[in-house]
Amino acid sequence: MGANRSGMAQTPRPARPRVVVTRELPDTTVARMVELFDTVPNQADAGMDRAALATAMADCDVLVPTVTDTIDAALIEGAGDRLKLIANFGAGVNHIDLKAARARGIVVTNTPGVLTEDTADMTMALIISVPRRLAEGEKLVRSGQWKGWSPGGMLGHRIGGKKLGIVGMGRIGQAVARRARAFGLDIHYHNRNRLPKVVEAELGAEFHSNLDAMLGRIDILTIHTPLNDDSRDLIDARRIALLGPQVYLINASRGGIVDEDAMIDALEGRRLAGAGLDVWRFEPQIDPRLLALPNVVMTPHMGSATLEGRQATGDKVIANIQFWSHGHRPPDQVLDGWA
Repeated sequence: MGANRSGMAQTPRPARPRVVVTRELPDTTVARMVELFDTVPNQADAGMDRAALATAMADCDVLVPTVTDTIDAALIEGAGDRLKLIANFGAGVNHIDLKAARARGIVVTNTPGVLTEDTADMTMALIISVPRRLAEGEKLVRSGQWKGWSPGGMLGHRIGGKKLGIVGMGRIGQAVARRARAFGLDIHYHNRNRLPKVVEAELGAEFHSNLDAMLGRIDILTIHTPLNDDSRDLIDARRIALLGPQVYLINASRGGIVDEDAMIDALEGRRLAGAGLDVWRFEPQIDPRLLALPNVVMTPHMGSATLEGRQATGDKVIANIQFWSHGHRPPDQVLDGWA
């Protein structure tokens, strides 16, 4: 038998736990899960509705959800007694009620680290694309209206020498800082805890304990903090007003961190220079006002969308399930909010 965090004995776990997967995962991941567990895969790339989630949670040992599945308190409270592990496919867990899971004795795991470089690459692409008007240029070429090179054609702004403000200096924030420094950006950051001086020196990063003060000094703002009660609407109308009209706002984290209405108002009123967005408040629904703005580069939540990243995520999910089924604490157990 295994032991929980207090050292008390746990109930033996099934050798081949019944695992329900809510979305279509990479073929290699699914094949390995079928080999190791009593796996019920989702063969169609469509999310489960609430009724289907409830049915799955009533008759499985392990649920493997993704960011598109809202696992709230009501679903967790209605789950069957055998559900003891929620092995999330992805790093973010804001779609899972951790407190409700804890109350039911359900372990929650995620897959940190594997998508860091992919998301940082996408962020850097947006940081370059918006000031240099790459999306506008691509549309102009496709339209057939381009008349050729001219001295004043498609003028944007260089990013070298500009000040980049990073909100959230975890794995992804630091990976973005390394890329941005190579492009000649000055790095500023706000984080719950200050980084060690040796890391700051490596990144050439200046710490700001006061977020508002940092916002008044930067040219580009990029967000890399998880979505939780503290960060929801962190960049609200008041803070957007602190940004100058030359500032570009980049968000490849979660849509709920930015007050979308306030951002749109600032973009329409030219109080922001532009935005690069890979996430949305009510995705997949996109506010039509954003679609009409030429100074906004939009991508469909694809920051982590690489084959290598998806396969590595699947490997972590499998490892977490294996550790749990063998009576050990999973390596990626989510501890925030846990006693």
